[in-house]
Formats: sequence, C-alpha cells, structure tokens
Amino acid sequence: MEEKRIILDEKAMSRAITRIAYEIIEHNKGTEDLCVIGILSRGAPIGKRIAAKLCSIEGGEVPFGTLDITQFRDDVTEKSGGDDSQISFSLQNMNVVLVDDVLFTGRSVRAAFDALVRRGRPRSIQLAVLVDRGHRELPIRPDYVGKNLPTSHSEEVKVSVSELDGCDCVVIYDTEKEDQNVINTY
Repeated sequence: MEEKRIILDEKAMSRAITRIAYEIIEHNKGTEDLCVIGILSRGAPIGKRIAAKLCSIEGGEVPFGTLDITQFRDDVTEKSGGDDSQISFSLQNMNVVLVDDVLFTGRSVRAAFDALVRRGRPRSIQLAVLVDRGHRELPIRPDYVGKNLPTSHSEEVKVSVSELDGCDCVVIYDTEKEDQNVINTY
C-alpha cells in the first residue's frame, strides 16, 4: 500500500480529542449521566482518552467501557467466539457517547447500536469519530468529528494509536496506486 499523506500527527490527534471533549461537554451541559463507550479496537483507546479529557475538564468520574461488535456485524459470516466488551456499569438512562476511529459506510456503528441496546436502554446515543471519510451506506451521522476527510473509494484511512501501534497518527493510503503497480508487473 502506497502512503499518500499523514492527515493527523500526534499533536493534531490530541487537539482533535480535546475539541471533541469540549463539544461533548457543551452539548450535554456537563458530564452528569454521561458515559463513554469505545468500539474495539481503535475506538477504545480514543474513547478512553476522551473520557479522561472529560474528567480533567469537568472533574468527577465519567464511566468508560469498551464494546465488541463482532457478533452484530453484517459482514462477518462466522461469528464464533466470545464477547470482549467491558462495560461494568448500567447504560439505563445514560447519555452514551459511542466512539469509533473512522466513520465510513456506517455499518460498524449500526452494529454498535444493536450491541448497546442489548445491554440496556440509554437515554441517548451520541456518536464521536476521529475521522469522518464519507461514503455512507446507512443514514448515520456523527455528532462529534475530529477531522472531516473527503476520500475516494480507492483510498484507505488508517488510524494508529500508541496503545496498539506504538504511535499516534492518521494516514491516508491510495490503494489504486498499489493495484496499478500490480498490473504493471504483469
């Protein structure tokens, strides 16, 4: 895969997360009855950072959990295995901020909605994403966005987080150039 360009470096990611946290506080008039749920895998560390930022700005605790959506995906044919979600609090009547790294077709978020409502009935579900790249297949729109990034279908957006990848950045790759290189070798 050929690297096209770095969209967000470590400092830009940190600023985006801080901005999202302030927008969440403004929209919810504080953090009362608010929790943050990160979608595994890269939505989880981003969500944890947002929850920590909310706590540092407003004080107090903002419950944080992780959500495994594997069993609810419509693009996975074999759904064996357990549920790696870690939510140790009730979602009943909570304002849930669901966090994912990249919003593309909307299918992961749809699966997350199904997984969440199986665990209780939140007062509201709000969506925060680090990158919104467009190309929705479902009518899903984020409430909080770190970076709007119009892309083509031949591009891939990769979010790296230090907790899983050793560094923080968002990079866009052009998969069409890779396909072209394969064609040129024949």
